Amino acid sequence: MDYLLIIPAGFILFISLINFLTIRTPNKATQIEESISVIVPLRNEAKNVAELVASLHNQKNLTQVEFLLLDDNSEDDTLALLQQHTSALSNFHILTGSTLPQGWIGKTWALQQLFERASGEIIISVDADVRLFPDAINRAVTLLKNSQLDFLSPYPKQLSFSWSERLIQPLLQWSWMSTVVLRIAEKSSISSMVVANGQFFIVRRAALAQVGGYDSARNKVLDDVELARALVKQGSHGCVANGAEIASTRMYSSWGEIQAGYGKSLHAAFGSVFGSGIAIAFLFLTGIAPLVAGIMGSYAGWYAYAAVTLTRVMSSIKSGKNPLDALLHPISSALLIYLIIYSWLMRGQVQWKGRTL
Repeated sequence: MDYLLIIPAGFILFISLINFLTIRTPNKATQIEESISVIVPLRNEAKNVAELVASLHNQKNLTQVEFLLLDDNSEDDTLALLQQHTSALSNFHILTGSTLPQGWIGKTWALQQLFERASGEIIISVDADVRLFPDAINRAVTLLKNSQLDFLSPYPKQLSFSWSERLIQPLLQWSWMSTVVLRIAEKSSISSMVVANGQFFIVRRAALAQVGGYDSARNKVLDDVELARALVKQGSHGCVANGAEIASTRMYSSWGEIQAGYGKSLHAAFGSVFGSGIAIAFLFLTGIAPLVAGIMGSYAGWYAYAAVTLTRVMSSIKSGKNPLDALLHPISSALLIYLIIYSWLMRGQVQWKGRTL
């Protein structure tokens, strides 16, 4: 049954190599003349306010830009700190979020309020924990225009310091680098091929307005993917890009945060229990079974382990991660399988930013 190991490993190695050579990277800068609205939803983000405002204020070569930051009923000092750090910045505007209506989740409702207030031809949403390099917006918008795309999500470098972060966080980029041919996906009208990341998301206002803003993802935990799918269904085109050279973020700083973060969303990532079962089987066949088979004397197992490890190495090089962590892929796969199961078991019970999801 060696083919059960060789075929999946060869498949993802082939796709990974294509993406390694062709993934779009925002490496050119031009003077941006279009009006831009940068929108940021914040809830209980006091620890991020100062660095966030500084990184936005340092953006350069933008002729017309406004920064809209919405405090979503925070229970800490987020609003006071926003007012303090933006008081002398004329193009920064602080909004206070209204009560969360039924049928929406907090982030999408905050984004919808920001969109309704924004005036730019290009809308850029940024998470509060993302740090943009000074030319990040310029280079991202330049890539959007040069590629003639309607939306673009440059994937920030995922900073990982603890072992739990190093084992789990690299799987985010690896998952789509090894399974979706990105250049085909960006031109496709098949919504299931969509890859997107809401941490740093650029979209043309006209395209976003066509889908009613964030209404299409109003109650979706994976709001970024759902929004991108809605855009594609309406004829827009876009893709994820390698944003490791223009942005960074540290999503989680402990195993507890990882478990809560993935617990709120993984059950929705694969569509159904059946889809999650397929994902678990895939992770087992590509992540765990090859090493077990190799230890038991299977040459096919060692080939598959080497091939999959190489896919992780290529993903690590693009994302600025430590390639040596790829050797621990079987452990990473086992932990992700656990998190998928945990997410299903904890549906509707996970607390995030003081709200139950």
